[in-house]
Amino acid sequence: MSTFSPSLVLSLILLNLLLVSSTEMIKEGEIQLPSEKINSQFCNATAKPVSCPVKCFRADPVCGEDNVTYWCGCADALCHGVRVSKPGACDVGNGVGLSVPGQALLLIHIVWLMALAFSILLGLF
Repeated sequence: MSTFSPSLVLSLILLNLLLVSSTEMIKEGEIQLPSEKINSQFCNATAKPVSCPVKCFRADPVCGEDNVTYWCGCADALCHGVRVSKPGACDVGNGVGLSVPGQALLLIHIVWLMALAFSILLGLF
């Protein structure tokens, strides 16, 4: 069996610590949108302005309490009179949509209309 010298073990430990600390420094220096930097000052305005001159040159999405993504950030949500619930785009699939029975009824109507259209095209009616 080979034995490791203490200097080799010490250098491996120091290298490991250096790599771990460098990844933490990278996480702190990531480029983020202004809305992704969560702090106590995030969208603190609550009154709707009289006019809404929202000028959006880049996307800065925030999710409103109405589950709509406002792509121009806090000012856009504030112009619509909505408070911001979280930074970033809203999650897909939990919005207001049809209920399951409503979707089933819609599917039945689509199938019925397609069957009617094909029967007219084939000359059955």
